[in-house]
Amino acid sequence: MMQLITSPEAWAALLTLTSLEIVLGIDNVIFISVIVSRIPEKQANRARQIGLALALVFRIALLSALVWLIGLTEPVFTFKSNEYSWRDIILIGGGLFLIAKATHEIHGEVEADEGEGEGGSAQSAFFWAILQIIVIDMVFSLDSIITAIGMAQDLEIMIAAVVIACLVMYISSGPVSRFVAAHPTTKMLALAFLVLIGVALVADGFKFHIPRGYIYFAIAFSAAVEFFNVLARRNRRKAAR
Repeated sequence: MMQLITSPEAWAALLTLTSLEIVLGIDNVIFISVIVSRIPEKQANRARQIGLALALVFRIALLSALVWLIGLTEPVFTFKSNEYSWRDIILIGGGLFLIAKATHEIHGEVEADEGEGEGGSAQSAFFWAILQIIVIDMVFSLDSIITAIGMAQDLEIMIAAVVIACLVMYISSGPVSRFVAAHPTTKMLALAFLVLIGVALVADGFKFHIPRGYIYFAIAFSAAVEFFNVLARRNRRKAAR
């Protein structure tokens, strides 16, 4: 342990891996923000905390099962000369779930369906939100940890990077969730991001890798444009008063 603390290579690996885990966590934060925007604010805070705590638990549990996790990348069947592993199957299933969920939410926004989190269904909406967060946490955790295993050799470094990244996700998720809930156009943009991320996961599962840099650049560019739109609307309201 002391060797890791005094090793510049270990600190460089920790910094690099932490940065990567934070970037990979953006997908998770966007999904959780969209899901909790449908339930009352008090329950939304609890759902967000539970979701991020589960994300941390899943990542550490997967890291502790390295042998099993590496085995998920072994081929289990072949289809049209392409070999598919359990990882590919999970990515395809998770991607399809994201696409279906985002499409359903977009339909709800367009049709102005706000009844999902009201009245007697509030409790069931809370548990349904938690269930969806658990499903997508598992998908994102799997992809994130397999990436971590490929970048670092020491379990301590991987666990430290995951814990730091989850703390950053926890700190940023509150403001992101409130911003998404307060700005309907931003929520629609976030749902479009989820469709894009879902397509990327499905493509990865089918051995067609879409460089994540392209996706994150598109997200960053669109978010910057939306930020200026929100700023412009705020200034117009101030001028109207």
